Parts: sequence; C-alpha cells; structure tokens
Amino acid sequence: MSVTKSGKPRYIPLSDGVIQMLATMPHDSSKWIFPNLKTGQPYVSIFFSWNTAQKLAGLADVRIHDLRHSFASLLVNAGRSLYEVQKILGHTQIKTTQRYAHLSQDTLIDAANVVPFVMTVPMVAMAKLNAPSPMLGAYCN
Repeated sequence: MSVTKSGKPRYIPLSDGVIQMLATMPHDSSKWIFPNLKTGQPYVSIFFSWNTAQKLAGLADVRIHDLRHSFASLLVNAGRSLYEVQKILGHTQIKTTQRYAHLSQDTLIDAANVVPFVMTVPMVAMAKLNAPSPMLGAYCN
C-alpha cells in the first residue's frame, strides 16, 4: 500500500497462499490486480461486491470491518503475538490491536493449563536435588 489513511507508506505482508492464488489468476494488459471489467481501472468502491457476497453467503449482519476483527482473533488464538498482529493490521497503537483481538475460551484454558506444567518442572527438578523449590520456597519439600 503506497499511503495509509495516516499518510504514511506501509508494507503489507502477503501469505504464501495469497501469492500462489495471485500467480494463478489470468493477467491482461491492466496494471491492476482486480480491475473493473468495464473501465479497466481500480474499483472506486467494493461495497456493491461486498453486499452481493454477503447476501449469497447469508451473512447479513457481518460488516466488512468485522473481518479485520476475525483476522486478528484468529492470529492471536493461533499463538501469534499482539505485536505481530499490530504490525500486520497496521495499527500504530497496541491498544487498538487489543480491541481487535479476542481470545477464545479454549485459548484461555490452554494458557491456564500451562501453569501446573511450569510449576511442576522446577519442583520435580528441585525434589531430585533435595533442594527447596525456587517458586514455592520450602513448602514443596
């Protein structure tokens, strides 16, 4: 993207799948990836196409902007950091990214389940050495 709404240039990383899809698309003489078939120029608005796709998919309540929230949530729930998501979405403030990324209940449970493992490993190691646990002091002996 040459210039964002904040007036700054921005690099947008494309996934390998998107690059493969673009490589298989037929190319004509247009310099645009998705030219308007009538004018050969870029589309002025995507909302007619979005509204058509929305109706065909039965997603009447889904706004196009909702897809950014879904994208952010999918990345965070797949273990990507908020910093990575922030950079991919082009947010200048991490707080904006935090509003976009919603953790699933399963992700939160997985995170909570790490605690016993993290605590068990040092306790087992310290028990083998017959030493107090650095996490729990003398309480685990």
